[in-house]
Amino acid sequence: MSRAPLMPKATAVWLVENTALTFRQIADFAGLHELEVKGIADGDVAQGIKGLDPVTGGQLTREEIEKGEKNPDYRLKLLEPKVNIPVQKATKGPRYTPVSKRGDRPDAIAWLLRYHPELSDSQIMKLVGTTKTTIAAIRDRTHWNTPNIKPVDPVSLGLCSQIDLDFAVQKAARKLGRGIAPDAEPVRTLIPAAASVAPEPAAPPSETEAPAKKPEEEEYDADSVFAKLKGLKTPSENE
Repeated sequence: MSRAPLMPKATAVWLVENTALTFRQIADFAGLHELEVKGIADGDVAQGIKGLDPVTGGQLTREEIEKGEKNPDYRLKLLEPKVNIPVQKATKGPRYTPVSKRGDRPDAIAWLLRYHPELSDSQIMKLVGTTKTTIAAIRDRTHWNTPNIKPVDPVSLGLCSQIDLDFAVQKAARKLGRGIAPDAEPVRTLIPAAASVAPEPAAPPSETEAPAKKPEEEEYDADSVFAKLKGLKTPSENE
């Protein structure tokens, strides 16, 4: 698996704006999708993200960029870091923000509220190291410096890493996907086949209708009995 540069989107923004590289070359170098790079060029993706120069950051050389501009099939190679930076373990609680960057937090909060409204206040607090009061003031536009606040990507400001931001966004999206509205209608189910074909119960007979008599329950009177006997002939009479 090839390594990606630090702050891939910010690097892609700079390459789109300052080089003649193809979208595929930039996408391969930054570890992004080609359509995502095209969206950056069209202004639909990475709005508010400042471009990061990979040359001054020691991740790419001018000669490497020139090779890519001359040959569209050439794949840019990421420079090996000269210093190994230890991986910092995630800590609980709000992130510590250096004093020199604390003035950028309102811009970062405004950017998160605008482009990632799915993030909770606690997630924003952890990303940029702020308080709920500040977030509410910026959201309600009651912050004392509201006229001068401009949404800026917190990654480009150095307040958080792209990995932390992407992880928080994915976590918020999964949480919203699992939620079910409390006033949602109950799920409708099919009527069982037995219930749909069951015969309707017969109506009870009315009081005026007499129940039909069975043949063996017919009543006979004396005249009808003698009439039947006369109709029968004995064997002697037939001879």
